[in-house]
Amino acid sequence: MFKHFHPYKPYLNKDTKKIIVGTLPPPRFCNKEFKKEDVNFCYGSKDNLLWQVLDKVFNLDLLFNNSKDAVVQRKNFLDNNQIGICDIVDSCERSKIDASDLGMENIVLRDMLYYLKEYKNIDTLIFTGGNSKNGPEFFLRKILKKQDIKFELIDNEIPKLHKFYFENREFKTISLTSPSNAANRYIGSNKLYKERKEENKKYTTFDFRMEQYSKVFKENI
Repeated sequence: MFKHFHPYKPYLNKDTKKIIVGTLPPPRFCNKEFKKEDVNFCYGSKDNLLWQVLDKVFNLDLLFNNSKDAVVQRKNFLDNNQIGICDIVDSCERSKIDASDLGMENIVLRDMLYYLKEYKNIDTLIFTGGNSKNGPEFFLRKILKKQDIKFELIDNEIPKLHKFYFENREFKTISLTSPSNAANRYIGSNKLYKERKEENKKYTTFDFRMEQYSKVFKENI
């Protein structure tokens, strides 16, 4: 079995209002076996579209390489927009060495409620995926259920919105379409995507994410 651990601590500070919540970066990040266009930071895999989409949404002109400048650019963006990153999985084991959430076994979760309690300005959790098994929303639901905390639906449209109450504070959660290319098949079958594609044949799965991420990160839905 391969021990897959999270190589990055949560990126949070006292001003953080929104946190991006995922699971684990690809296993190669544990061994610092980076590809040419990987960035040594959260969601830095060349195959993950999060930073590529944000780069377009905010016109950031980000570097996509294994340099310190690329990391600094991403940290500056997060700090300037009061966004943090706190993935929910601390470690797991794998029989097959890949980045699949479904392939995770013997999963150890981070204490998300501790971070929400510690950082008083956090009010929004942005999941990099929906409620599929072993996804970030799936795990948070389990954590909340153990504490008998209700997870209430606000809006069932994409991106789905929920809320819960903890420490006398209201938290909103937003479930994004995953930035992983593996989600392209799901997007292709999505009703809204099909409608957009019918209107514009050049419309892509990247455009679909752009629209959604812009609402969440730029327009503050």
